[in-house]
Order: sequence, then structure tokens, then C-alpha cells
Amino acid sequence: MTTTSPIWDPQQYLNHADHRTRPFHDLLARIPDIRSDGPARIADLGCGAGNVTAVLAGRWPEARITGYDNSPQMLETARKYATPTLDFALADAATWAPSETYDLIVSNALLQWVPGHADLFPAHLDALAPGGTLAFQVPGNFTAPSHTILAELRESPRWRSRLHGVGDRTAAVLEPAEYFTLLADLGCEPDVWETTYVQLLTGEDPVLDWVKGTALRPVLTALADDPEATAAFVAEYGAALRAAYPATARGTVFPFRRIFAVARKEA
Repeated sequence: MTTTSPIWDPQQYLNHADHRTRPFHDLLARIPDIRSDGPARIADLGCGAGNVTAVLAGRWPEARITGYDNSPQMLETARKYATPTLDFALADAATWAPSETYDLIVSNALLQWVPGHADLFPAHLDALAPGGTLAFQVPGNFTAPSHTILAELRESPRWRSRLHGVGDRTAAVLEPAEYFTLLADLGCEPDVWETTYVQLLTGEDPVLDWVKGTALRPVLTALADDPEATAAFVAEYGAALRAAYPATARGTVFPFRRIFAVARKEA
């Protein structure tokens, strides 16, 4: 199994920016106001292209905000949002060790890429000021056809020797009740919920275009040195996605489950 980090394509990711950003707005709506004697300190783990980090700055314009990501490609795009109080830094969420105190640590669609991410919660909570908040949302759609088809194709006779285990995230996230119990046991006041967005995607092969920005990245990275193999895999996967998510006159319906958690530390 390869453990190489996927190479990200900011523009591909932003092709569906409205759908990808909506869960962050729903998460942000449940984060309580920050109580701080001075400018609030905020960390955005997995800031990606920086567009949601800019939304944080819109809500807390006086705060000092740092967006962290391990993708140079994403950070290059994100830095166009930089201001005197909003900056970006290279960091891997799996090994990120907070070196200062934060009022809010937030993560949008990142933690599913970090094996054992729940083990990081105690350190993140320790880095919060009293009354501070840890907030995140993760996809909960790993049993959806978009992912099960991808897993079956990777492990098929044609591709297994090259793609066995590549991007395997069958145990990527916990269930909502598990997050609630874990965060409550850590002394927080958790607010945990889930939502399934019934997204209408448009354009040619829209589900394939969607996964090219996320779930398919590990495979595209693993096959990057073989354009012919890449084209063959994408064609096979795309055909299966069209069958699983048939197009209609209105577009292609693509249900997407998300899991949210907002955990406030004791004051």
C-alpha cells in the first residue's frame, strides 16, 4: 500500500465550490461567538485553497487567523487571501503540534485524510483557551457508490498490482454518536449532527468531475507517471459512475452525507 500524499489541484477542487463550501457555512453557523480579551486566535487545519479561511476572516475580521495545509499547490492559491491578520503556513495535520493558545481550531473536510485523527483531539483541546472551541466537518459518504465503486475498481485484477490500498479510507471517520461520546468524555460540551445534501450536479460526467477534486486524487497521484493508465482507469471509473448516478434533464443527483461537530471547552 502506498502512503504517498495525494497531489492536489486547487482549480479542480474549486470546480464545485458552492457545494463544497455550503457545509462549512452550516458548521460556522453553530460555532459560538469568541470571547477574548484581545484579538481572537484561530487555526484553520486543512485550509486548502483558502476560500473558507477567508469566510472565517469575514466573521471575525479582527482575529489573527492562520490557515495550515500540507499541499504547496493549495497554499499557493490560498495566499491570495492573505492580509495583515490572515496568513497561511505549510503543516501536516497529522503531526501539527499547536505552539500557542487558540480560541478556535476549525477543520473543514480534512480529518478524513488523517488516520486516527480522533487521537489528536486531546492535544487540540489542550491548545484551546478556556471556553474555546474545536469545530470540524467530515464527509460521511464512504459507503456511497462513488467510493465503493472506486474501491472495487482499485482492487480489480487489472489494477490491484498498482493500486492496492491506494486512498483506502473505509475507516476514515467515526459515526456521529462516537464523536459525541469522545468529545463529551474529554470534558467538552459537544454539538454533533449529520446532514445529507442532495446535490444537483451539472455538466458532462459531473460526479467524475467532483471526485477528481477529492476521492480520486490518490489514484491520479499514483498513476501520474503513466498517462495511458490514468486515462484507462478514469474511463472505466467514469462509466461506472454514470450508471450509478444517471443523468436527468435537470442534472445529476448526487447525495452527500456530512458529519459535523462543535465542541466547546469548559470556561
